[in-house]
Amino acid sequence: MPSHATTSPSHLLRLAADRKGLLLGLTAVAIFSLTLPFTRMAVAELDPTFVALGRALVAAALAGLWLWQQRAAWPRREQWLPLALVSLGCVLGFPWLTSIAMRSLPASHGAVLVGILPLATAVFAVLRGKERPSPGFWLMALLGTALVVAFALRQGGGSFHQADWLIFAAVLLAALGYAEGGRLAQVMPGQHVISWALLLAAPLVLPVVLWNAWPQRALMAQASAAAWLGFAYISVFSTFIGFFFWYRGMALGGVARVGQTQLLQPFLTLLGAAVLLNEPLTGASLLFAGAVIAVVAIGRKLK
Repeated sequence: MPSHATTSPSHLLRLAADRKGLLLGLTAVAIFSLTLPFTRMAVAELDPTFVALGRALVAAALAGLWLWQQRAAWPRREQWLPLALVSLGCVLGFPWLTSIAMRSLPASHGAVLVGILPLATAVFAVLRGKERPSPGFWLMALLGTALVVAFALRQGGGSFHQADWLIFAAVLLAALGYAEGGRLAQVMPGQHVISWALLLAAPLVLPVVLWNAWPQRALMAQASAAAWLGFAYISVFSTFIGFFFWYRGMALGGVARVGQTQLLQPFLTLLGAAVLLNEPLTGASLLFAGAVIAVVAIGRKLK
């Protein structure tokens, strides 16, 4: 006869929340996976600083309208510091550094470096939160990270480009923002987390965007539809809508565990880069993708 512990309503609810968190996390990863290809499309003709901070400004405007429509309550005093860290990592740091890096790196090359993001997110979750994943989870996270780093080195001929270090720094900042946002999403709606983080950054980015855009207005007017399409996607989806799914998923399934689904992101990005930018999709990348998917599946079982 099954034990009471495995059939109790609380246990079933926990399983349902865990599965829903995973599904929401995967949806967010699918959205985020196109960020680098669309960023590369944008920075090919637009200034990286304008792309990085302009997307934050557009998303902040959407966030303000959404919070006003929802009549959202102001965050509590103790929530402003975590919100500031979300702004630093997800609104400012990651977009700015990756926009600069995408000027010289192919999206397919930069994508594999983002594969270390789940491990970095889990580390910040442990340092800043109370999550304690099992040793098996850590082993799978390390193995998945080793796979994507090996892929990056293979693609780079055994060494990293200078822009790779910008990606690594961007990943660390994003991991901090993801972990802080995931913790906040356990006590306030995930939509509120990213919206308030965006509004918090708006007074900083507005003067920089205006100062940067005014001298380049003629060049911006000549930018192609593809460049503006890239800018629109990363503004609306990568910087705003994707986080609705992401923070809610982490609130339900745990920051470290749902964060591990981002091991899939580099390979979804490879597919996006192949479709949007005609970057080559090799058999080696597909083999690495299959290996990482297996690691994610095992990691979920060993949580």
